[in-house]
Amino acid sequence: MIWRETLDVLFSVLFPAPCRVCGGTLLAASSIPICAPCLDSFEKLSGLECRQCGRPFISPVAAQMQVPLCHLCRSGVYAFDLARSFANYNDAMARAITLLKYEAVTRLGNWFAARLSELVARCPETIPADVVVPVPLHPLRLRERGYNQAELIARPLAKLLRLPLGSYLLVRTKPRPDKHRLTRQERWRTVRGAYATRQGTRVDKLRILLVDDVFTTGATLDACSRALRSSGASRVVGLTVARVLPNWSPGGPVAAADAQSIEANQSVAAGILHK
Repeated sequence: MIWRETLDVLFSVLFPAPCRVCGGTLLAASSIPICAPCLDSFEKLSGLECRQCGRPFISPVAAQMQVPLCHLCRSGVYAFDLARSFANYNDAMARAITLLKYEAVTRLGNWFAARLSELVARCPETIPADVVVPVPLHPLRLRERGYNQAELIARPLAKLLRLPLGSYLLVRTKPRPDKHRLTRQERWRTVRGAYATRQGTRVDKLRILLVDDVFTTGATLDACSRALRSSGASRVVGLTVARVLPNWSPGGPVAAADAQSIEANQSVAAGILHK
């Protein structure tokens, strides 16, 4: 421990570098360009949650339900069997995801994979599974970026879980719009029918862990799950590093604003699915 602390001090003096989240000087030797306080600032999701999609509940009254499900899952909006996320998509997490997504910081992908493996250990209902499948990019976007950020998480996660990686099983057939920010309606419409299983591959009766970086509205996980289930997959569980939860905090969500967000998402999802 003493040697480690000494090496960390020497590293910070000889090779000073800024944390890519807060801008402060990194005080320890690490392959991840994020300081320990910023890593600790990720708000882990915990407490009572929807049994299907994993959304934290607003009110403890939900604990009294025989089957605790959120509005969306009671309405049967999502095609996946289960979804779980490591942490809330707060400012620190957003910057970390950006590093992974646009700068290919693969060591950060390994760190996120370790957190998801811990999540799997805490949530035994996510297993058993036969294969880990990353949410794919469209070929044009993959060629432009050079890598798929979801695969940077899924690949080390598959090794940790001792499962095969099935990055070849699922493809995106429709490109994402160039628009950077999409509304809820646009998110659901642009992914509807945008994924398919690769021709010549078999997913019949497979139990799949579907991995992505962020759960925003659930539209992407839903679209991928529909493609996999229509090709015969017996079970699809979504795992994401982060989840967008407006006004949520580890101390508890802000009920009124969060309820409004749920209702808006439910209305959009139901409208898209029934058209």
